[in-house]
Amino acid sequence: MATIKDIASEANVSISTVSRILNLDKSLNVSEDTRKRVLSIAEEMNYITIKERKSKIKNYTIGIVCSFDEEKELNDPYFISIRMTIEKLCSKDNIDYKTLYLDKIIDNSVKHCNLDGLIAIGIFQGDEIEKLSKITKNIVFIDSSPDEWEFDSVVVDLKYGVTKALEYLYNLGHRNIGYIGAKVIPHSNKDHNELINYREVTYRDFMTNNNNLDESIIFKGSFTPEDGYKLMQEALELRKIPTAFFIASDPMAIGAYKAIQEKGYKIPEDISIIGFDDIATAQFLTPSLTTVKVFTDFMGETALSVLMEKIKGERTLSKKILLPVKLIIRDSCKEI
Repeated sequence: MATIKDIASEANVSISTVSRILNLDKSLNVSEDTRKRVLSIAEEMNYITIKERKSKIKNYTIGIVCSFDEEKELNDPYFISIRMTIEKLCSKDNIDYKTLYLDKIIDNSVKHCNLDGLIAIGIFQGDEIEKLSKITKNIVFIDSSPDEWEFDSVVVDLKYGVTKALEYLYNLGHRNIGYIGAKVIPHSNKDHNELINYREVTYRDFMTNNNNLDESIIFKGSFTPEDGYKLMQEALELRKIPTAFFIASDPMAIGAYKAIQEKGYKIPEDISIIGFDDIATAQFLTPSLTTVKVFTDFMGETALSVLMEKIKGERTLSKKILLPVKLIIRDSCKEI
């Protein structure tokens, strides 16, 4: 592609002269012959102005969809943070985006929305994935990897995070460690009977390897403060209450805090708590919550970058990217 410097060299004039002629600067004091010569050379060299180049840049449109409804998303800062990061970056890079809802995708009301790509946040079942694939083949999954050969995905190292949390509690002297987390979600894919809950699986493996697995102190519901509250209420009815709990999401930990305090127990004097996610409110709880930090902004940034690679045809092989997590030690755990 020809540049102003190329034209200036060919026309034997300065770069600034070429620039002012091409920008139709009428105050420039040059002969009409020089002006015509520069324009003629620019045309021969197929010179394209910056303004024209920008107008030729394709505007991409992507969809952002969560695996749950709008109300549930509003109650989970983890997923909101991911989506807002993606939207902010799209606005910055002049990428159009549409927020889609899973129920409308299932009833086919958005199948003709002409998207270049799709970012799917959360866990999707087989029939839902099939519906997404009919919208576009360029899909990046965040927080799940349903088929790493067919789709791009961005996930976090859950096994490392849970292991670090449990090792921390063990080093503080805790052995009777309870688990509060989400139920395993059924999967309709014929090759899998269920999705793997890596938080629970890692907890079970760790406790088994240390000869401390106890099914009676494993409580499961959904990743909400309400279920964290209810499940902790159940746990506090045990004859022997665990000295510590690993709680698989910070919103659940918030609910658990309320149940513990209502029952007259203190954190961490009576019960130590570790959460997972490090949502914004975690540091403002009383006491501040020790938790495993998931870098949600980096997840959103990585997913958008990977999707644009795929849309622009820069590769054909799918990517599965595993992002690190970090244990954030605060005040909710005590040595015993």
